[in-house]
Amino acid sequence: MSWNFEVNSILAVGLFVVIGLLGGFAAKKIKVPTISGYIIIGIFISLLNIVPRELIDGELNIITDVSLGVIGYLVGGGLYLKKLKKFGKSIAVITPFEALGAWIFVTIPIAFLAPFIIRVEDPSLSSYRSFLPMAIVLGAISCATAPAATLAIIREYRARGPFTTTLLAIIVLDDAVAVIAYAIGSNVAESLIGGFQSISFYNMLLLPAIDIIGSIILGAILGFVLVYVSRFIKKKPQLLALVLGTIFLCIGLANALGISSIMANMTIGFVVVNKIRDNEDMFGVINNIENVIFAMFFTLAGAHFDLSVIKTAGILGAALVVLRFIGKFIGVNIGASFSHAQPAIKKYLSFGLFPIAGVTIGLAMLIKQHDAFSSMSSIMVNGILASVIINEIIAPPLTKYAIFKSGDAFKKD
Repeated sequence: MSWNFEVNSILAVGLFVVIGLLGGFAAKKIKVPTISGYIIIGIFISLLNIVPRELIDGELNIITDVSLGVIGYLVGGGLYLKKLKKFGKSIAVITPFEALGAWIFVTIPIAFLAPFIIRVEDPSLSSYRSFLPMAIVLGAISCATAPAATLAIIREYRARGPFTTTLLAIIVLDDAVAVIAYAIGSNVAESLIGGFQSISFYNMLLLPAIDIIGSIILGAILGFVLVYVSRFIKKKPQLLALVLGTIFLCIGLANALGISSIMANMTIGFVVVNKIRDNEDMFGVINNIENVIFAMFFTLAGAHFDLSVIKTAGILGAALVVLRFIGKFIGVNIGASFSHAQPAIKKYLSFGLFPIAGVTIGLAMLIKQHDAFSSMSSIMVNGILASVIINEIIAPPLTKYAIFKSGDAFKKD
């Protein structure tokens, strides 16, 4: 019998669920969002090195895939078409302004500040040939907004109303905008580095369009199948199995096809909420496992905390957090003014757009695939990861603040 004890993936999941839930309970007691407790517990797990880094960055990624699939389905379920039509003008106008605001307000300052806060491996590279392309890509990635934290807080405080509807719709669109922005930004950046000889309109426009359209088509097909089959299901346990099975099927197919699983699952939720009149059970069955999903996902998110990343790229990460928020804040205010949005949307929406995570990290990983960024890819990726770590800590309270100030929260502290 060997006593060489080693944490395995199943044990790690158990720790995330049990210890994470305890952290969430403690957070609730002191009247901060539950997910803040999950994240802080995850950070402690990382600092104490309880779960090996290889597991966190490897096998446990399946938790992220499954959780984002469920979260995508629930986000899509919040996009009721009649409500979207009512606030459609505000959504359509605010989204491009807040996304473009983040891109501009990250790109320009980082291009000027980079020589003072970043050390490039190749000192022969000029600001034009290195820092500006880097800033363009970082700005493009900053367009994204993560739905997970926002949705968890919306559901915790049972928020419902015009602010919540607008927020969820813009978050969904932000992911699509970020994918397109990254494709354009990375091509422009590579062209700057290569002297405008390597620009590819196929990579810039067609590939992201295929990704987005493919995700929507896959989600729509599975959504209509789910709507049809659900008519024959009468018991909630069977309905839960059907809904989860469809979400898992969507994740697997999307990963196999190389398209966005979260966007595909958002489409499933969108189809279900708009095609089934009495749809409460289609989303209500998820309530039985919701806490487990959130505890696993956000505790794992906190466990990605890496002190070495903060040390090497903390300044860049902090700059990205601040500049992105400024861009979103200004963009929301301009868009809300032009669309004559409700005062609460204009004042507080930008706080709800604070979270970043899944899509942001996914796009950051793509940077390593570009040879043109080889001299700066490490600092770019670490800077983004540092911004995500900082964001995970401060975003939940700000999102809670926005939801309560908007008047959409039904549950009192």
